[in-house]
Amino acid sequence: MQITSYLHTAILVADLERAKQFYGGVLGLKEVARSLKFPGVWYQLGDYQIHLMVQAQYQYLLTSEQKWGRNAHIALSVDDVAEAQAELTAAGYNIRLSSSGRKALFVRDPDGNVLELSQIEI
Repeated sequence: MQITSYLHTAILVADLERAKQFYGGVLGLKEVARSLKFPGVWYQLGDYQIHLMVQAQYQYLLTSEQKWGRNAHIALSVDDVAEAQAELTAAGYNIRLSSSGRKALFVRDPDGNVLELSQIEI
């Protein structure tokens, strides 16, 4: 077997409209068409997708309350982590800066899922 590419990450959410406001509104991800009948939405990031899938009673449980990066999470690249921090804070989201000293932060979506936003220097 040879893995040839990474296709998508599926994220469970309890409230689709609230999740769409975060992923599409706050993060500005581009929604794309999907053909499946169960409730959800897909977002495209280059060759990669994020699939939000509704599970009515979903609740994300942190395994590490102090260091959000030590929980299951997805990592996305941003141009400017300070700008991302300002926008997320202005939108009312709590963030945690990476304790490693990297230009990275962690944020939880409305359902508690953890996302890492990292500024990669090229």
